[in-house]
Amino acid sequence: MSSAPKPIALDLFCGSGAVSFGLNKAGFNVVGAVDFDALACKTYSANHPSVRLLQQDIRKVTPEQFSDLIPNGLDLLVVCAPCQPFSNQNRTKNAQDSRRNLVFESKKFINYFKPSVVFLENVPGLASTGIFLDYKNWLSKSGYVVMKPTKVNAATLGVPQRRMRMVLIATKKGLKDFSLNIETQSKITVSQAIGELPVPPIGVSSDLKDPLHFARRHSTLNIQRLEQIPKNGGGRESLPDYLQLNCHKKSKGSSFSDTYGRMRWDDVAPTLTTGCTDITKGRFAHPEQNRSITLREAARLQSFPDEYIFHGNSAQIATQIGNAVPPEMMHQIGLAIYEYLYPKKAASILEKTERSE
Repeated sequence: MSSAPKPIALDLFCGSGAVSFGLNKAGFNVVGAVDFDALACKTYSANHPSVRLLQQDIRKVTPEQFSDLIPNGLDLLVVCAPCQPFSNQNRTKNAQDSRRNLVFESKKFINYFKPSVVFLENVPGLASTGIFLDYKNWLSKSGYVVMKPTKVNAATLGVPQRRMRMVLIATKKGLKDFSLNIETQSKITVSQAIGELPVPPIGVSSDLKDPLHFARRHSTLNIQRLEQIPKNGGGRESLPDYLQLNCHKKSKGSSFSDTYGRMRWDDVAPTLTTGCTDITKGRFAHPEQNRSITLREAARLQSFPDEYIFHGNSAQIATQIGNAVPPEMMHQIGLAIYEYLYPKKAASILEKTERSE
């Protein structure tokens, strides 16, 4: 275990930096990160300039590229490999997806650094795959005590969004047993998260005070549809027949019934996806205004702070937001891991966090 003032962490598949943000807030020192996506890396660097970020295919990255940053041992290795191959929609279709095996790239980091804790996060579907079983068995044979995979709903951890994830934590044998006991946070509603934001202007403008808070332009027909959908949670089932899409008429009750739906003020948001500002991709319409949610509203519902910097066009930023691990979810899990590693220091970190909020 590291003797540094803060526990040391590496963030594999770091994306735009949500995990690193949550861990830093929990008291960790994230010293290195890896991701292949150039735009996500640009966002990451803007928010974590002191981290050594390698914008490379992880299959070509070696642990030695971070060894000088971790002279006294690695406390935490985070493995958030791409989840798309294991989602319910894609698991069968993408059986040959080359990304399915990327989780195994973490093995070389575990062999080299022998971190005190390995943390893996993904969609629940990963847990039912042979890849996951092989990974768990390998961890056990490599000297780790592997916790039973746990489903976590981000909404119970202070995120204003219903988002089910699977987490796996493994600790080095010889350390005390770990239990992911996280205190359930009070539900944060859509109203609490975005209710006070002003009505956004339509379209992107260089002179926006908040470059993420603008409404996308909808077609006249989609505006007519939104005008017919009841405020505060209504859905496309309320549309008159002449405003229904032909594909929707044929698929009533389908798994895509949330499209064109409104969020509810007094509930958490639905799971945000990469299409989180597109009313045709899910229940992403504003609770009462005739528009989709803005990028700013999506970022807040994903628990990003307003000061977080995003790079890219609207669709690219929506993708970064939708792909992210909610920062507040990672903050709460990070606190639990921190307390496991340094129980005495954890109380001090928690007290400082509560004072700053």
